[in-house]
Amino acid sequence: MNKLTTHVLDQQSGLPGKNIAVELFFLRDEQREYVMKAVTNEDGRTDTPLLQGASWAPGEYELLFYVGDYFRAQGLELPHPPFLDKVVIRFGMTAEVEHYHVPLLLSPYGYTTY
Repeated sequence: MNKLTTHVLDQQSGLPGKNIAVELFFLRDEQREYVMKAVTNEDGRTDTPLLQGASWAPGEYELLFYVGDYFRAQGLELPHPPFLDKVVIRFGMTAEVEHYHVPLLLSPYGYTTY
């Protein structure tokens, strides 16, 4: 069964990025169509896959992570506007791959995905 998952790690603290809001969009002709919203758990993951089974479809997607809200909730004083307030990761999925996993390693001034 095809599925999409994510995992957020806070590189500054070395801990999972918990309570981070994540929105998923499907892209059709460069127009974003809202799919769903989730919040990361204590392990920095969502409780269930972002897409799975009948909700999964190949195509181009975008994940939007609300990292500025997360860092402010951690008590960090961020500049106004913050260097990173939201992180967008745009990616494509094909039917040939059964499990897509999009990790996000973040800090207030940078991020990595692979």
